[in-house]
Amino acid sequence: MDVRYLIPFFDPKVQTWAIEARLLRWLTFLWLSMGLVILFSASYANAATEYGDSLYFFKRQLIWILAGMLVFNVVVYSPLYRILQSAKVGVILILSLLLLTLIPGIGTTINGATRWISLGSVIIQPSELIKPFLVLQAAYLFSRWNYLTWLVRISWLSIFSLVLGSILLQPNLSTTALCGIIIWFIAFAAGLPYFYLGGIAVAGFLLATISVSINDYQRSRVLSFTNPWVDPMGDGYQLVQSLLAIASGDIWGRGFGLSQQKLHFLPIPYSDFIFSVYAEEFGFVGALVLLILLVVYSVIALKVAFKARLMEHQLVAIGVMVALVGQSLLNIGVATGVLPTTGLPLPMFSYGGSSMISSLLLAGLLVRVAREENQAEVLILKERRLRRRRSVP
Repeated sequence: MDVRYLIPFFDPKVQTWAIEARLLRWLTFLWLSMGLVILFSASYANAATEYGDSLYFFKRQLIWILAGMLVFNVVVYSPLYRILQSAKVGVILILSLLLLTLIPGIGTTINGATRWISLGSVIIQPSELIKPFLVLQAAYLFSRWNYLTWLVRISWLSIFSLVLGSILLQPNLSTTALCGIIIWFIAFAAGLPYFYLGGIAVAGFLLATISVSINDYQRSRVLSFTNPWVDPMGDGYQLVQSLLAIASGDIWGRGFGLSQQKLHFLPIPYSDFIFSVYAEEFGFVGALVLLILLVVYSVIALKVAFKARLMEHQLVAIGVMVALVGQSLLNIGVATGVLPTTGLPLPMFSYGGSSMISSLLLAGLLVRVAREENQAEVLILKERRLRRRRSVP
């Protein structure tokens, strides 16, 4: 591989890619650029207060973006069959990290949840890094479901359950639900019997109900989201501040950098509620632009899935779409009060290295699927021409 291809935004071979691959690449860069701009605005007040450097979060996010872009380009230039074959190793490795977070003294606790592991000055979140590997392994497993023994099926379903259980114990119900949704949609797209899918959905609902029942903070979030104004300075505080920010944006927004709620009113404005700052500064029009971007991204992803000739490629494309667009909609739903308050970041927007690398890895997988389908068309055309030449007397 030419080292020049690892430089973000520079790739002289892009013009030879399929139109879907090029569109997805530039949509990813647009999404990423929008996120970086709003992260700067959403984070500088907190960064100045907490660290004495208003660019603290922005500079660290730039480093993570550069690392993520390297991962993105490596994936784009790597054969998908090799990536799929290595997925099981990634699942097992990150599952080990998830289990380590549950060991006292190893996992790092922030705001009452133990979801991180500290490696010196670097903090990683295994529950974010597991998402691309769940997409890959679920696609690999369910595309071969009818040809596998029950031992292999049950083994991998057990590993998936262990992944979800370890995330839930952190506790992190929202990420558990998202990972479960990703696996479920991939299984659904693969054509698994409705009996299995229905049983999995019921089991997931019961598990979520039990988790909410035994965790007071989860139960209070579910109850407060129905009417946050009952306790605007307590359980409903986060949602109330988020709604105030979004409402303040009106049609055109206050303007870039002019959000008031990010000034120590809105909790974690550079992560969980970054959409609220975005909507306050860019208004309804800005929010609509982001939603249109997500819709276009979804349509192209589905087109890539429909054009794919191999089922595992189709399932990877669908899994990536659910992971990126689905998580974005969940985050926006929380910020607007449609869903209970959770800790899901907004892909490409929210501050965090694990989330950024995971998101760019997922985007790279989708671009790779689009590229390989274009290559497949070229190979088929070459074979047909060669056969025609051989048949000419």
